[in-house]
Amino acid sequence: METAEIRRRWLTFFQAKGHTVVPSAPLIHEDPTLLFVNAGMVPFKPYFSGQETAPFDRATSVQKCVRTGDIDEVGKTSRHGTFFQMNGNFSFGDYFKREAITFAWQLLTTPQPEGGYGLDPERLWATVYEDDDEAEQLWLEITSIPAERIVRRGKADNYWHMGVPGPGGPCSEIFYDRGEEYGVDGGPAVDEDRFMEIWNLVFMQYELSQVRSKTDFDIAGPLPAQSVDTGMGLERMASILQGVDNMYEIDEVYPVLEKAAEMTGRNYGASSGQTAGDSHPDDVHLRVVADHIRSSLMLIGDGVTPGNEGRGYVLRRMLRRAVRAMRLLGYDEPALPHLMPVSMERMSASYPELRTGFDRIAQIAYAEEQAFRRTLASGTTILDTAVSKTKQGGGDTLAGAQAFALHDTYGFPIDLTLEMAAEQGLKVDRDGFVRLMDEQRQRAKADAKAKKGGQANTEVWKDLRSLGATDWRAYDELTTTGSVVGLVRDGARVEELEPGQTGEVVLDRTSFYAESGGQVADSGVIVVDGARLLVRDVQRPVKGLVVHTVEVADGPVRVGTDASAEVDPQWRIDACQAHSGTHVVHAALRQVLGPSALQSGSYNKPGYLRLDFAWNQGLSADTRAEIEHVANLAVRDDLSVSADWMTLPEARDRGALALFGETYGEQVRVVEIGGEWSRELCGGTHVRHSSQIGALTLTGESSVGSGVRRLEAFVGMNALAHLATERALVAELSAIVKAPSVDLPERVGELVARLRQVEKELDTVRREQVAASAGSLTDQTREVAGVTFIGQHIAGGSPDDLRQMVTDTRARLGEERPSVVALTGDGPGKPVIVVATNESARTKGVKAGALVRVAAQVLGGGGGGKDDLAQGGGQDVTKVEDALSAIERELGA
Repeated sequence: METAEIRRRWLTFFQAKGHTVVPSAPLIHEDPTLLFVNAGMVPFKPYFSGQETAPFDRATSVQKCVRTGDIDEVGKTSRHGTFFQMNGNFSFGDYFKREAITFAWQLLTTPQPEGGYGLDPERLWATVYEDDDEAEQLWLEITSIPAERIVRRGKADNYWHMGVPGPGGPCSEIFYDRGEEYGVDGGPAVDEDRFMEIWNLVFMQYELSQVRSKTDFDIAGPLPAQSVDTGMGLERMASILQGVDNMYEIDEVYPVLEKAAEMTGRNYGASSGQTAGDSHPDDVHLRVVADHIRSSLMLIGDGVTPGNEGRGYVLRRMLRRAVRAMRLLGYDEPALPHLMPVSMERMSASYPELRTGFDRIAQIAYAEEQAFRRTLASGTTILDTAVSKTKQGGGDTLAGAQAFALHDTYGFPIDLTLEMAAEQGLKVDRDGFVRLMDEQRQRAKADAKAKKGGQANTEVWKDLRSLGATDWRAYDELTTTGSVVGLVRDGARVEELEPGQTGEVVLDRTSFYAESGGQVADSGVIVVDGARLLVRDVQRPVKGLVVHTVEVADGPVRVGTDASAEVDPQWRIDACQAHSGTHVVHAALRQVLGPSALQSGSYNKPGYLRLDFAWNQGLSADTRAEIEHVANLAVRDDLSVSADWMTLPEARDRGALALFGETYGEQVRVVEIGGEWSRELCGGTHVRHSSQIGALTLTGESSVGSGVRRLEAFVGMNALAHLATERALVAELSAIVKAPSVDLPERVGELVARLRQVEKELDTVRREQVAASAGSLTDQTREVAGVTFIGQHIAGGSPDDLRQMVTDTRARLGEERPSVVALTGDGPGKPVIVVATNESARTKGVKAGALVRVAAQVLGGGGGGKDDLAQGGGQDVTKVEDALSAIERELGA
């Protein structure tokens, strides 16, 4: 049974049981504690935690998920994968344990011709929480599982909570016995390779007040309404129903593995055991490729782009691990153009948007591979230098800090460092590397804990939200009247804010726009019973609640008093210009470059906008001018701007662009400019006609990551001010060069050409002077401990000059006697020293690199190089003669 069919049967079954089918949320979720959605219940957390009221009693979904905590274990076991799909059925105060167990048993054991999965009941086991007698009795009553196949387990295995105070409860897991060829008998407590967990039923029945760890928490009491959260791993079920050993061999993953094996000439499975844990290293590499290619496809599809932190870093790491695995398998050419389309073909059966957006996805992925290939080249050079320095110092082990810097700064894999260092006869201080990696992980954990702590602090907002949602009027009004329903200071509710204090204010009604969708929050004031509060920020810490960060100019302000929320009108006008301008630039960009140039992020504030988009090369001046021209034509044409609410499927049917990384509800707002010319899902504020944007001028275009470019622009009065500044600059330049503005390019070009010619002539004169100085160097020899030594300072000598002079002089001295030539210069304004030795000197143990280090220390710097030629430098140009004397003393020692 294909994975897509397993998915379809799940949704069909639960829809027939009265569940609302909820589409998968994007992998990027609004939850601040998560990089990615990592469980099927994440989109439903607000309902389970009581932040919001669920719009349905029963729901079902197949949720896209990514977990990367065990990324290094991918391919080594049958359980670890980064991207997976979680089938879930959920009850919000409706059914509980009996129905959850009944549904699971029916779907699992109903024969396939009748719409079920047709699993053999004799192969199924169940686990229950250690004191959950009710669940055990229900398994015995509803199913044919005997008591000996129902296992009681403790909190570590069979109790669930969100890691913060809130709902929790015991869970019951279903395991499938894959047979004796996969391990020893005895149930899931003995062997979880043979006994594979396929479904977890969580029974939320308690309110937890303190959560200190997975197994250490306090139960405050029963929940007012019991709920159910279940999850069945789609890939695990597919591996069972398709009769394969692990998730890497199912129909959505294996074609990529098969293609990688074909490209590398490897025979997958030929030298491996039955389980993934008994795999040949080649098979592990092939699984890494298959897993990471699919995960990268899904992440880019949901709007993630490679970067150096957060989500972007995770994506970058997976793409590079896939490329690295192909390299270890002997494939050195670009691999992603062959592998990514294979994954798209398989995954698009369930996610058709991957096919329509594949040009953009491929562009980003392929650009990242090219960047990594360049990194490998530069990293190899850096590694070679580190190896050389280690050898010169007499060491046989590359420092862990150097390996970590290669890994952390340049993205150079540690296994590649180990391999290449070994090829040059060095070990790597892996313990030191691991220690630094652990320190980095601890910092990341501390950051995650801080984020989770921030989530815990939302309890105050949840309390205020329970009083009712904010009546939000930002689309229609600039001033609203209402009352103060809550005040917060330093994370705690207070009854009063005094003059000079900063805090948060919650009103029952507001006209202030809360920051979202790339648009900054409104500015303005809140007037409360004679007090005046300056609004510095506006956010939505929980859905439905608008919170104003204010500075109390005069007051005090108290809970329960009447309030007038007054948005700065000019601020709002300028903000509308910027946000509508962003849509216009996006539409112009797609008109000029094509539909694959999709926005991947934006930021707009009054008078300014920036827009990030998927593109793998810089834009020419002509292309930028064309985009600006198309955008200003749209402004001139006074296109109508409208906003309508509709369902998400209706919006997609109309061709509205859903921007990556945004989470949308059942009803979405579609903003159109000129009808279908620009049609996007958007929650921002906008002008009524495009002409109200005013002037629009692009000010910059740059790279912000692999395959991602950024356009910046001014709009309205800021655009006019920018143009006026440029006009004044042109006028000033015209006056300086005494030429009209139309002739400036030619005139400035002539001046630059003349300047370059003069610089060239001066350089020629300087080189002639240096050469004249070099001609007499052989007359300056002196004997030092049996070595012919020349040590001279060349005024104005650059590093290039000195290298040429020392090698020429060394050649003139010949090989009859040991010779050392050391020259200092100050061409770049700082002292530089270059030393050359001939073969006879090196035979005596005289090495240029060692001599340079002695001299560079005197100069206050460093240096190094090979035994025959080395270079160094420093900070103190007055010490050049002392540096030469230091070399002479070293030779005589």
